[in-house]
Amino acid sequence: MPPVRRSLVRVLPLLLSALLAGCGAPAPRDGAERDIREAVAAWSRTPPERLAGIPLEGWAYEVSEVRRDGAGATVRAELHYRLAGYDPAAAGSAREVRLTRDGGRWHVTGDRAAPGALPQLWDQGPVAVVRGAHALVLGVGQETGTLSAIAAEADRAVPAASAGWPGPWAGRAVVLVPGSLERMAELLGRPAAEYRGMGAVTTGRVGEAPAPADRVVVNPQGWAELSAAGRGVILTHEVTHVATRAATTATTPLWLSEGFADWAAYRSTPATPEQAAPTLARAVRRGEVPGELPRTEDFAFGGDPEALARAYEGAWLACRLIAGRWGEAALVDLYGRAGREPWPVAVRGALGADPDALTKDWREALRAELR
Repeated sequence: MPPVRRSLVRVLPLLLSALLAGCGAPAPRDGAERDIREAVAAWSRTPPERLAGIPLEGWAYEVSEVRRDGAGATVRAELHYRLAGYDPAAAGSAREVRLTRDGGRWHVTGDRAAPGALPQLWDQGPVAVVRGAHALVLGVGQETGTLSAIAAEADRAVPAASAGWPGPWAGRAVVLVPGSLERMAELLGRPAAEYRGMGAVTTGRVGEAPAPADRVVVNPQGWAELSAAGRGVILTHEVTHVATRAATTATTPLWLSEGFADWAAYRSTPATPEQAAPTLARAVRRGEVPGELPRTEDFAFGGDPEALARAYEGAWLACRLIAGRWGEAALVDLYGRAGREPWPVAVRGALGADPDALTKDWREALRAELR
C-alpha cells in the first residue's frame, strides 16, 4: 500500500458432542474424558503470564473434541475472547490443547493454534502492551519506544480517519506489531513475500454484522523504511479500513475501498498527484493511460510491484476526483451506496452520472494532472 483489530476465565464444554440418529441426546462420556475436560477448565482459569496486561474479557475455551493416546490426550477447542473496549463481538481462534496423565490426574502441558488455524500474537512470545488515547498496541519482540511511537501515530490516524469517514464506527484501533516480516506473515497465513516492502495491512470481515475489531498488523521491516510522513499516511489508510468496515461489502469495488482509504490518508497533507502517484505519472507520460478503473486482480499482492502501485495510485486519484468535483459528502455517499446497491445505481444516485462517464472523467483527469 502506498507510500509505501481479564475477566473471569471459563471453559464452555460442547454440550452436543454428537447427535444420535433421530434425537438430540449427547453421546455418553467416559470418566477419563470428563476428567480431561475438567482439567482444561481448571487450567484455563489462570491465563499464561504472556497474556498479562492484555485487556481480555470473555475468555472461554469451547471444547469440541477429545482424543486420547496412551498417557496423553489432545483437545480441540475454540477460544473466544474480546479485547475490552475494542471488540464489539468475540474473536475466535481454533486451538489444540495437549494434556498428560501424571499421578492419576490430567495436566495441561501445551496450548497452540490448531492445525490449519492462524496463530495468535501471544503464540509468538510475551506481549508488550501500550495504550494510546485511541489505540491499543500489542507487540512481540519490540522495544517499548517503538510501540509507543506507533501508538502515537495511531492516535493521530484515528481522528484523521474519522474526518474522512463521518459514518458511525468505534473510533478506536488495535495495532499488532510482530517481531519480523516472517512473524507477520504467520499471523496472516500468507507468504512473507506478499508483504515485503509494505508498512501495514488490516484484517477483518466486511459487512454490518457484529464482528471483532479489525487488527492493523504492522510489518516492522517495512515500517522502519518509511519516512515520518509515510508512516502517517500508511497508518491512516489502514485505520480508515477499520472505520469503513461496516459499510464495506462484497459489492464494494476494491478500487473504491483502497482509493477511499488513501484519499482519507492524503486528505490533510500537501501531497500533489505527482508526488503521491509517481508510478502512474511515469506511465501516463509514456502515453499509457489506463483504459478502465483498477480491477480487483490489479490489487493482488506478490505480483508486479509497479502494476500494484499504479492500481493504488489510480484508485486514490479517482476518489480525489470525485471529492473535488462532486464534493466529499458525495464520495462518502457513493461509498455507502456501493456496499448495498448495484454499481451503476450507486453512481447515478450519488453523483448523478453513469459509470462510463466517471471512467472518462477519471482518464481525462489523469492526463491533466500527471502530464
